[in-house]
Amino acid sequence: MRNVNVNSIGEYIREQREQAKISMRQLAQSAGVSNPYLSQIERGLRKPSADILQQIAKGLRISAEALYVQAGILEDRPADSGVRSALLADPQLSERQKQVLVEIYESFRRENAADAGAAETEANGPAELTVGSPGAEAEVLEAVLAAEAEAEAEAKAEAEAKAGAKAGAQPAGDAQTVPKNRSDSASD
Repeated sequence: MRNVNVNSIGEYIREQREQAKISMRQLAQSAGVSNPYLSQIERGLRKPSADILQQIAKGLRISAEALYVQAGILEDRPADSGVRSALLADPQLSERQKQVLVEIYESFRRENAADAGAAETEANGPAELTVGSPGAEAEVLEAVLAAEAEAEAEAKAEAEAKAGAKAGAQPAGDAQTVPKNRSDSASD
């Protein structure tokens, strides 16, 4: 296990909290820790246990593994080549986008490992490692595009809700009247 700089885990937690736009008080409440204790962790005065890190990760809606690696509890996976960590640390991606990309990355790794295992056990012919079939790549691309579209739709809906609240506008459909058609008015 590597030597842990207590300040680095606190700084990392603070950065993640600020990126998520969560106040310290909100995170403390959702993680089930006291506000002063969380403050001490962020300032590097306390080293949190694995259980506390798990609670904080849940409150931040990030992977507990990312906090464990940052705290030195887990070693960063050498086979990961930093891709997973880079995805989780990217401030320009939403949490949903990060999770989708990590899932896609992991599925490629599992597929390649399965293909490699099948190639080794194959008795006849040369062993080959296939990166992925075109169908699987299309499936992944669809998943990425769907996640991006979902994130854009959420952002658009949030922006529209904020704009509506600022303008004091009522949600669409509340103040609209349905005109009577001529056959209804003739029978009145």
